Amino acid sequence: MLFAGAIALALSGCSLLEVKLESGIEPLPKEQLSMRVFTRDYASTFYAGVEQSADAIIQQGDLAAQSNALLWKISAEQTLGQTIFQVSPVAAMVDTWAFTAQMQAFFDSGNGKRLFGDRSALAATTSAQLLGDYERRMRGLMSRAEFEKNQQFIQQYVEQYPLFDITFPRVSAFNDWLKFQGIGEFDAVTTFGSVPEVMTDMSDRMAMLAAQTPKILGWKAELFALHSNINSEELQQTLQQISTTSAKFQALMAQSPELMQQLAVDMRQELTPLLTQLDASAERNLAQLSVERQALEKMVERERLALEQLVARERQAVASEADALVERTVAQVFSELTNTLQSLILYLILFLLVVFFAPLGLGVWLGKRIGLKQANPR
Repeated sequence: MLFAGAIALALSGCSLLEVKLESGIEPLPKEQLSMRVFTRDYASTFYAGVEQSADAIIQQGDLAAQSNALLWKISAEQTLGQTIFQVSPVAAMVDTWAFTAQMQAFFDSGNGKRLFGDRSALAATTSAQLLGDYERRMRGLMSRAEFEKNQQFIQQYVEQYPLFDITFPRVSAFNDWLKFQGIGEFDAVTTFGSVPEVMTDMSDRMAMLAAQTPKILGWKAELFALHSNINSEELQQTLQQISTTSAKFQALMAQSPELMQQLAVDMRQELTPLLTQLDASAERNLAQLSVERQALEKMVERERLALEQLVARERQAVASEADALVERTVAQVFSELTNTLQSLILYLILFLLVVFFAPLGLGVWLGKRIGLKQANPR
């Protein structure tokens, strides 16, 4: 009976452990979920703003402006995809904010101020509108003091890490934001979210990748076509040169058939030893490969047997430890039960002495005292 109780206690401990493991998958806090939703919803606004402005520049700009506009669409959307799809919603929020502010500063007062010629102001205006839209979204998620503190960090970050090129090479702002906020790196990401949240995140990533990849590949093809030096006239000229060379070679063969036949014989004689050597080398390599494959199979077999033996030994050791633990548990339970019974018997004897024998002894003593007083009256 005691052994069954010990087993039941062990099983209950396992169930508690299982519950603890299942509850260890913590969902994302409500604030971080809101950050993820608002940030990813902003992506469609960002893409639309950049594409519309870049297309307007391409229609009215020269070759250099068209090339830069295509690069703007490619670089901006690739970079936003890197910033917005991060593991931590906080990191995505901070890095997307920082990149949008960097792009606005690049076109407003940085190296991109004159990048599109007469249409440069359109890029600066669009970037400012995108930054304002993102900050408006963030105001709804934060308190006023928290928003102003984050805005101060973004301004410092943009001044420290400006964009110098239309390809937008940059470093993530999240580590600098952690230092600014005084948060340790190990405390920055405490959970990746529950299983449904992780699956939803992966689905969003795949959907965005499927939507953006064809567009980016098309823009890269357009950029290549703009800078390609090959035209139809040069292609026709090259084909004509190849045709002329081929005709000359055919005329040479018709004029000197004996020379071409001798050349073929000489080439066969020169190439035969080389081909034989290559054939022998290939056979040796195949034989060596077969030997090495057999050695690898034997090694894998030995490793598998060794692993099975190791697992068997570990299983036996675990079983032995479990048996010893059960024996120790049962012995300890019996020992504690024996001590409890001994104490209970002692208390029972004392109780009997106090309840029954003490009044009886007191009555006998009082009887004797009364008898003595009656026998010896004064």
